[in-house]
Amino acid sequence: MIMKKKIAFITLGCKLNYAETSTYERKLAEEGFEAVPWNKGADIYLVNTCTVTEHSDKKSRNIIRKLHRMTPDAPIIVTGCYAQLKKEEIGQIEGVSRVFGATEKGQIVPAIVAAVNGEKDYSHDAQTFFPAWSTGERTRSFLKVQDGCDFKCAYCTVPYARGESRNPAISTIIPEAEAIAAEGIKEIVITGVNTGDFGKTTGETFFELIRQLNEVNGIERYRISSIEPNLLTEEIVDWIASGTKFLPHFHIPLQSGSDTILKAMGRRYDTAAFARKIAYIREKMEHPGCPKVFFGIDVIVGFPGETDELFMETYNFLKDVVRPAFIHIFPYSRRAGTPAAARKDQVQDSKKTERVKILEELCAQLHEEFIAGNRGIPEKVLYESTDKHGKMSGYTGNYIRIEHDFDEKLIGKIVDVII
Repeated sequence: MIMKKKIAFITLGCKLNYAETSTYERKLAEEGFEAVPWNKGADIYLVNTCTVTEHSDKKSRNIIRKLHRMTPDAPIIVTGCYAQLKKEEIGQIEGVSRVFGATEKGQIVPAIVAAVNGEKDYSHDAQTFFPAWSTGERTRSFLKVQDGCDFKCAYCTVPYARGESRNPAISTIIPEAEAIAAEGIKEIVITGVNTGDFGKTTGETFFELIRQLNEVNGIERYRISSIEPNLLTEEIVDWIASGTKFLPHFHIPLQSGSDTILKAMGRRYDTAAFARKIAYIREKMEHPGCPKVFFGIDVIVGFPGETDELFMETYNFLKDVVRPAFIHIFPYSRRAGTPAAARKDQVQDSKKTERVKILEELCAQLHEEFIAGNRGIPEKVLYESTDKHGKMSGYTGNYIRIEHDFDEKLIGKIVDVII
């Protein structure tokens, strides 16, 4: 048994990173490590980084430097997407002990254990897919089912940071879902880099995966964290609508409501196809007296070549056609090595800021309308454990946040409500 060491985990970026960090924490606890808050000081730090924007890179560098200033003698292990793309750059930051890229995640735990034991060599699992699921919440867990992406959109570095699309077999994912259920967790969010692309490695399909997950005892609700519109098939929609544990909540990247920009981005659909998909889901899943479908839509503003007119195409498409419950808005970030970064028609930052504000106002309006459209409708809420000023909250199946006076007996319970 190794000497008990205090380790702190810092996670930046997406829920997939959080699932992976949670898995490191569980595995290192089995090896005798004690997890502590990062700001309390630790014997060793593990930083899981993000690189989706330039700001993400800067944030990762700043936190690494802050940790080193706080505890100069503590080694810092760095992994994640930024670590994959800028391994040498990170390795030169003072305090960094080791850097692990996207396909090296399986080495992290044995490397830390070996280092603490004073060993130079260590055995490790050479698998390219690192299985992961999150703990820490008593009501919800993020389950990683896929990694990497083959789409290579013109603006994105994630395929280079995460590698090719890959996945484990369904037969290995089901026991993970069963382990989550054994923790008393009621809801699983299925996550990946390009979740709907599941099956590239094993010859299976995403539809087969979700049908088998639906049979896991103890899990009462599933959400799909994000899925490309061209991979969310009518077959999947029909099955979900037939009465399953999968909720009327879809997070779908649009990126632009302009066909000109979509083509320049290298996206695999146009606005007409996107509109048809949204309409089909509503036709199958929205009925009088039933909850409305929650659509969370990703949009990038300020992509190179986006004029005021093309931006307004996006604005009007969202306002008049898609009418989502929420818009996740991202100002375009120029990422070295991507086709979009080489374009001469970059949009001024001031323009991006202006467009973000316009879409934020639209988002607020559409979200209020979505809530209003659900008032008086019966739903079920899964209450969470946080006690905030005597209140607790939870989410309906269609992701409306409901507040309630704090009641410990309701934690982790699914309760009938009228919205």
